[in-house]
Amino acid sequence: MPEAPKNAVINGGNDYSLTDKNKKALQFIEDVTSNADEVQKRLLAEILSRSAGVEYLQRHGLSGQTDRDTFKKLIPVIKYEDIQPDINRIANGDTSPILCSKPISEFLTSSGTSGGERKLMPTIEEELERRSLLYSLLMPVMSQFVPDLEKGKGMYFLFIKSEAKTPGGLLARPVLTSYYKSAHFMDRPYDPYTNYTSPNETILCLDSYQSMYSQMLCGLCQHKEVLRVGAVFASGFIRAIRFLEKHWPLLCADIRTGTLNPQITDLSVREAVSKILLKPNPKLADFIEAECGLESWQGIITRIWPNTKYVDVIVTGTMSQYIPTLDYYSNGLPLVCTMYASSECYFGVNLNPLCKPSEVSYTLIPSMAYFEFLPVHRNNNVGVNNSISTVPKSLNDKEQQELVDLVDVKLGQEYELVVTTFAGLYRYRVGDVLRVAGFKNKAPKFNFICRKNVCLSIDSDKTDEVELQNAVKNAVNHLMPFDATLTEYTSYADTSTNPGHYVLFWELTVNGSTPIPPSVFEDCCLAVEESLNSVYRQGRVSDKSIGPLEIKVVEAGTFDKLMDYAISLGASINQYKAPRCVKFVPIVELLNSRVVCSYFSPKCPWWAPGHKQWSNSN
Repeated sequence: MPEAPKNAVINGGNDYSLTDKNKKALQFIEDVTSNADEVQKRLLAEILSRSAGVEYLQRHGLSGQTDRDTFKKLIPVIKYEDIQPDINRIANGDTSPILCSKPISEFLTSSGTSGGERKLMPTIEEELERRSLLYSLLMPVMSQFVPDLEKGKGMYFLFIKSEAKTPGGLLARPVLTSYYKSAHFMDRPYDPYTNYTSPNETILCLDSYQSMYSQMLCGLCQHKEVLRVGAVFASGFIRAIRFLEKHWPLLCADIRTGTLNPQITDLSVREAVSKILLKPNPKLADFIEAECGLESWQGIITRIWPNTKYVDVIVTGTMSQYIPTLDYYSNGLPLVCTMYASSECYFGVNLNPLCKPSEVSYTLIPSMAYFEFLPVHRNNNVGVNNSISTVPKSLNDKEQQELVDLVDVKLGQEYELVVTTFAGLYRYRVGDVLRVAGFKNKAPKFNFICRKNVCLSIDSDKTDEVELQNAVKNAVNHLMPFDATLTEYTSYADTSTNPGHYVLFWELTVNGSTPIPPSVFEDCCLAVEESLNSVYRQGRVSDKSIGPLEIKVVEAGTFDKLMDYAISLGASINQYKAPRCVKFVPIVELLNSRVVCSYFSPKCPWWAPGHKQWSNSN
């Protein structure tokens, strides 16, 4: 993820040289990690002092106290549903200080969902400064490992998503859409580290095809200047490369003639691209055609962008499934994860960015938020699933007391992250499970293990077992007229297709004599999709980042074979239950070897920006 172009807090707005800026950024990291507990204590006191008159804190008996012990004694550890009534009041136009003393400037829509809709995270204007601060640390860290990055450009595929307004008039949009539309990004002063091949207008184009096409074209035109490539998630970058695979003849035609394809109708995009696509360049078009026309696309990144030094994408968590594909396209270039952030808060940076993807750790920056950690324990069923089992939905008094502070976490222990922010979240469970990998001075470094309860994910979507179960339950109603029932099922995120898609393996018991028509199974596919959350449906309808859902019907007895295989790997026969999601390649191969027939969703599910309950209000 590219860094913010900001002479942020650490730079004081003065015109330092690049070397001075880098030194100051690295010294800032040194200072806050060396004094981590003091920084955390002061930060919590500042948050509580500012929020002394806030309704939420007063409701729980905190009336002006700013010390850590009183805060922990009185304020409960919460999940989103606990503050949803307060969020709804703000969304509906209540401007009183419910969660925060400063006005809520907008809501950041999380990729996590509640009741099938995106969670709404409150934010305030000054949070943009805090995010920009974290961004401004990334390249000074990177420059220690890869020199001369200021001498070229970054080719990043960045996109905005749809936004909506709450009934009270506040914008609700993803955090990166908010950032790319902000003055911090739009009006950035020149900085060699934020010199991108994509003009702002191409990033801010809401049409995903036009945005991708124009960004790719600009990246091709400037191919020799590119020193680093990337996107936010690995899935987004692979989508860009596969877009090139599909559309390179059109792109080459534009380069050859020096004219932009008429499919690109956004006038601001056309004007911006015309400043890069200045004249016909048949030599470059021939070069790209020769490379893209080869049978093998292995190493296509280094072939077309020969000066690329690394690929900057998130490959931790569910994104790790894309590592082999990235390695193939990049000829094994370093895969760099630079930072750890979410809609709730920006958390930390990777201080060893050239490490292997499996070794990525993020150092939490103590000045970003007040951090606490809830110990968790995971079940590990060999080859089948890897679930979070002992993180309860609500915590009792004893469990609340188990939370530890940033400097008190133990090496090797896994924790769920809990944050208190300036924007009105108090002891909020983010849902991420982290493992302590080491320390930078007194601040811990964490491996990102997983998002709690996530079963399936292709892009930014996160589908859990309960949601999948309800979706399948709705779908199997279509089988009832044929006296057929679902014996067992599991699921798989298939990323080998472009774009990736969900696959459900169904084993059926059919008692009726009438064959089930293909159209019924297609209706089942669509029923599942219609039942999934709004992030999934947006990926299908608007972002085009997820392909049609597929149901594969398997032979009778397939799930008995699956159980036999799991037991052969060490699973307990007494405790075995069929996994609702599979990732282990031999299991996927076993299931695929017993497929009788397969069906795809015939059309996109319904989706519109905003929350369903707002539709009658706007």
